[in-house]
Amino acid sequence: QVQLVESGGGLVQAGGSLRLSCAASGRTFSSYAMGWFRQAPGKEREFVAAISWSGGNTYYADSVKGRFTISRDNAKNTVYLQMNSLKPEDTAVYYCAANLHHLTRTERDYDYWGQGTQVTVSS
Repeated sequence: QVQLVESGGGLVQAGGSLRLSCAASGRTFSSYAMGWFRQAPGKEREFVAAISWSGGNTYYADSVKGRFTISRDNAKNTVYLQMNSLKPEDTAVYYCAANLHHLTRTERDYDYWGQGTQVTVSS
């Protein structure tokens, strides 16, 4: 079992930055690929970014590529999402997720989920 807790969300103006953190506890964090997803009001949850267990490989959604950076610190059992040049359309609840199997963009492949943190970008 893995428990995930997100933090770092908040209200920011367009063009600003936020860094989300996801702290993991439970089974060996470094064994898991980690992902970030988001869900805007009235929309389905969508993939944002993912990182392999070693941190050596990453995936990004086209909508955030070049603006967001995913990273991890296995010594701290934490994964991060640095979000720069934020846009109002980035407003959503952001979730981190873990899966034991492989680096993937597919939501159903993830085994564990956090409760989410709200990010609101004002125009």
